[in-house]
Amino acid sequence: MISYSCFSQLLRNISKGVPMKTALIVIDLINDITHAEGKIPSCAVHVAERQVIAKANQALQFARAKRWLPILVKVGFSEGYHEQPKNSPLFGTAHLNQVLKLGQWGTAFRADLDVQPSDLVVVKPRINPFYASALEAALRANKIERLVVCGVSTTWAIQSMVRDAHDRDYQVVILEDACAAADEQEHSSSITQLSRIAKVMTVGELPALD
Repeated sequence: MISYSCFSQLLRNISKGVPMKTALIVIDLINDITHAEGKIPSCAVHVAERQVIAKANQALQFARAKRWLPILVKVGFSEGYHEQPKNSPLFGTAHLNQVLKLGQWGTAFRADLDVQPSDLVVVKPRINPFYASALEAALRANKIERLVVCGVSTTWAIQSMVRDAHDRDYQVVILEDACAAADEQEHSSSITQLSRIAKVMTVGELPALD
């Protein structure tokens, strides 16, 4: 049975509009994918055009000030590529070209991305950040209710993340100007689709979140 004092505190929290527990999730801003000298720089040009790294840094600064949980996600495989799906059209030849190898420059976060030692880093072996990673456990352990998402690519990892998060009953916010894809057309198309299941906003609009 809930005590009177606990019930009273609950009512006070409701009346004050206690904000949701929120995590900022920054996805795949690593060298191989977003740097011009990366091995598979599919998003490098669009990331530069949209100033995604600078926007992600602004979001990270805001998140830390608000005491949100900052989570940086990267895709990668271990030395023997044992987690690599060899039949995948996307990842199937990664081992042949030593692409997305953990511990190497290619899977390091961009040097200009503001990563702090206290940030949670999650490694994923597939497109979807939830798949076979520690992400869900971390979110549940920290009682996270809302996910604010940015990174690359809007077409793949962002799409996959947002759709899965929606079905796991998280409230999802996409920072549109801190995302990128192969080009503007792919990015815009993905954002239009995802706007049906997530709130779309810019980094500059973050203070509007309660």
